[in-house]
Amino acid sequence: MDYSTMFRLDGKHAVVIGCGGIGAEIVEGMAAQGARVTCLDAQEEVAAAAATRAAEHSEAAARRADVLDPGSLADVAAQVADVDVLVLTAATNVRKPVLDYSAAEFDRVVDLNLRGTFNAVQAFAPAMAARGSGSIIALSSIRALAVEPGQGVYAATKAGMVQLLRALAAELGPRGVRVNAVAPGVVETPLTEQIRADEAWGRAYAEKSALGRWARPEELVGAVAYLASDAASFVTGSQLLVDGGWTAIDGRFTPPFG
Repeated sequence: MDYSTMFRLDGKHAVVIGCGGIGAEIVEGMAAQGARVTCLDAQEEVAAAAATRAAEHSEAAARRADVLDPGSLADVAAQVADVDVLVLTAATNVRKPVLDYSAAEFDRVVDLNLRGTFNAVQAFAPAMAARGSGSIIALSSIRALAVEPGQGVYAATKAGMVQLLRALAAELGPRGVRVNAVAPGVVETPLTEQIRADEAWGRAYAEKSALGRWARPEELVGAVAYLASDAASFVTGSQLLVDGGWTAIDGRFTPPFG
């Protein structure tokens, strides 16, 4: 092991699906570590913007691909050769009590968060397994572990994703492919704008973590780059929490001392 380069991604080809918000930061971060990056997004302009940022550091390309369209994913997978790293970030949420959900809302959250992961892995993992190496990383959430009112369906999809990834880790490990999740806490993204727009709600979320603040999107990059790198060569079937200590002190109460 060359410890001076074990965290670098030189010579690796990374495919990132979902290139807005956190995904855009991951794209640039992996390119800065030397990876060649292919940016995939249902919105072609989002993929192109991420690729432009990445191109300042390494070779980058952009394509339109929809995780809800297995055919389009299969077409891209057939055209994109030698994928070493697959990163999945696409997700959505509808915040409301489970009993208030419509069937259409349920389907929308489950389809993108869970079926989208299934579709992406089915498209790209076979070539990794055939080659005998690869790293698959999906963004889960602290909601896979701790839930609150209004987060039930989203939490179910993220918990389901983690179990799906663990099964894949077991199935693909003998073929040289590692599969892991990164679980963010509360992050300043468009998906959480509703929360941050409410001062009391936003402050309450910040105070739930040990660090007392929200995460910035770029603070997820290190965890993803680590799992993509040779430094994580014996890490699979794991969920890496990047939550500022939220789950360590969930329900915190600081008692009066003395």
